[in-house]
Amino acid sequence: MRLARLPSIERMNRTELPRPAAAGRFETLRWHDGALEMIDQRLLPTRVVYARYENAKAVADGIRSMVVRGAPAIGCAAAYGVALAARSLASGPREAFFERLEDAIRVLGESRPTAVNLSWALARQKRVALAHGDAAPAAIAQALLAEAHAICTEDIAANRAMGALGAELIPDGARILTHCNAGALATAGHGTALGVIRSAAESGKHLSVWVDETRPLLQGARLTSWELMQDGFAVTLIADSAAGALMSRGQVDVVIVGADRVAANGDTANKIGTYPLAVLAQRHAVAFYVACPLSTVDMALEHGGLIPIEERGAEELTGFAGARWAPDEVRVHNPAFDVTPAQLVTALITERGVVRRPDRDKLRALFS
Repeated sequence: MRLARLPSIERMNRTELPRPAAAGRFETLRWHDGALEMIDQRLLPTRVVYARYENAKAVADGIRSMVVRGAPAIGCAAAYGVALAARSLASGPREAFFERLEDAIRVLGESRPTAVNLSWALARQKRVALAHGDAAPAAIAQALLAEAHAICTEDIAANRAMGALGAELIPDGARILTHCNAGALATAGHGTALGVIRSAAESGKHLSVWVDETRPLLQGARLTSWELMQDGFAVTLIADSAAGALMSRGQVDVVIVGADRVAANGDTANKIGTYPLAVLAQRHAVAFYVACPLSTVDMALEHGGLIPIEERGAEELTGFAGARWAPDEVRVHNPAFDVTPAQLVTALITERGVVRRPDRDKLRALFS
């Protein structure tokens, strides 16, 4: 028997908070009263709304529609999705438990293709389920929930560790350029690229941040600027196309971004528009740093050309928030990510160390 059709995310329970919320007070995702709650990032910065998810299908929909985004946060959400599936199946027939749990894992795994943290978290949950295979379904469900909590806790610890390591690379008074959102909203907390910036500021350094708008969904304008302003940073929003002019005038000291997948040779997939920033940074002798946890490094992929690049819907490029500016019949190509060759990366910042000029041997050493 197949699982019944589940409600869509648009019918999930929602809780709206007063605006604004300080970055230190919000949680990107949290377990509350037997369900997963996540900030609906499509509504920021004008509204801070927590959507409630009670089953794996709804979590997958939330990932696909970008209620939650950012590779580490997607992995955390998927882990909770597996736990929710197990809880819903725990009272059913034991013989169907693993089959239906596998169905839920498959649905979650199909939600977005590029961020490797998604498949990493699902594989980790599958190992936990198999390791408890002789236990009662309720006990397996409890173990999967505990593992989801652990994944989130470990993510925050990894972000703090890479933040401390990366902060040493940031000079006092630095004018930093960042692209998309690699902050607390993209993780379980603190952030990757923004975590480095936060940690540098916590160490006493005075910083200012250029924030690319990050078209077409404006994650920089809507999310990164909001996060950093809540923390009191000096933030200046720029059009994506303005970055080259700033570098040519010597107004950028460091570029730092996150990543959705890093191949074994150090090639990095990140939000579309990252690759031209890396080219510009090399042209103008500006350091280009990538901050990500080891869960984002995919040693099974030899190079960046093998990274699957998600193609998003045309409606994200032809308009925004109900407004349309493109002709109705125009053809659209809307890749969500591009790949930056390892040769353009000054250093990869991870929780286990800073890898300058990353390559296959240096990345393999991190895992040993």
